[in-house]
Amino acid sequence: MKNVLLVTGGSGGHVIPAISLLEHLERNFNVKIVSDIRGSKFIDQNNYEYVILDVPHLFSNPYLFPLKLIKYIFNIIKSLNFLKNNKINIVISMGGYMSIPFCIAAYLKKKKIILFEPNSVLGRSNKIMLKFSNKIICYDRNLKNFPDKYVSKKITIDPILRNQIYKLRKNSKSNSKKTKKILIIGGSQGASFFDHKITDFIVNISNLFQIEILQQVSDKNMNTLVSKKYEKAKINFKIFNFTNESKNIYDGIDLAITRGGASTLSELSYLNIPFIAIPLPTAKDNHQFYNSNYYYQKNCCWIINQDEFEIGKLSSLISKIFKNDEYYIKKIDHMEKLNEKNTWNNINNRIMEIINEN
Repeated sequence: MKNVLLVTGGSGGHVIPAISLLEHLERNFNVKIVSDIRGSKFIDQNNYEYVILDVPHLFSNPYLFPLKLIKYIFNIIKSLNFLKNNKINIVISMGGYMSIPFCIAAYLKKKKIILFEPNSVLGRSNKIMLKFSNKIICYDRNLKNFPDKYVSKKITIDPILRNQIYKLRKNSKSNSKKTKKILIIGGSQGASFFDHKITDFIVNISNLFQIEILQQVSDKNMNTLVSKKYEKAKINFKIFNFTNESKNIYDGIDLAITRGGASTLSELSYLNIPFIAIPLPTAKDNHQFYNSNYYYQKNCCWIINQDEFEIGKLSSLISKIFKNDEYYIKKIDHMEKLNEKNTWNNINNRIMEIINEN
């Protein structure tokens, strides 16, 4: 049995796809995960074993560059030893600057390197390592910032979802429920904009619709603030912090208001939950907009520019969504078409083909 190493950066956007991929690989390969300290908080240590490698961001502080460079070289040496001691055959990089030392080590040891890019924009670390990789797996065939000379390395597949997502009940083609259940989710980095502006928006429309809210907040202080606003407005609500356990947040959801993280959007789309995306405007290379635009172009969602956010405009959109059955159901129809071939077995078989190819 071959030994596979998953190397993942420190955000939920890196770690969640790594966990999804691990679930597909673990029956046929010996799989290990390496992340940094940031990434460890998104990995359930009761279910998954992982190794932490503290890799510095080389360019975050120019004054410390010489010291960071020394530490970086040391990390490459540690990566070389790790590959040797664990007899790693294949390295799969999920992106993030912490993945580079392992990719360099794998290249030096002539190991197979597979890059993984769930976003619609090629990540900077993946772009650096593209030259040295064997192939790159992505969801969007029109991946932005992708060099034409490496197009032969690009393999496009349907989104790789966690096994628990395939077991969830999908949203029905009905807009007739008296109480509308809205999911508000800001992603692994949290979203203070959602804590304030979207909460105020929900309070504003609570006089127009009978609604129930399931909302992710960025921290404990916001938990208290948001709860008080909803209690005062007599809105039925539940607050949660970021979680990898999606099965606990999608049940019965009629509409989602979300950021543009690739994993969240692919899960919402698979479960036929129409969503309004408000991409994080400061996301690197504007990748959250392009992630959202991928679904918008396929008529699966709506997009709102945070910099042009107005409660009145969003209220009008929500009213149209909840009052027009055809408008709502059309989004579900397009989601079903987009995901009709995305099954656990189809994805699993495709991954096995990719990994085992020479």
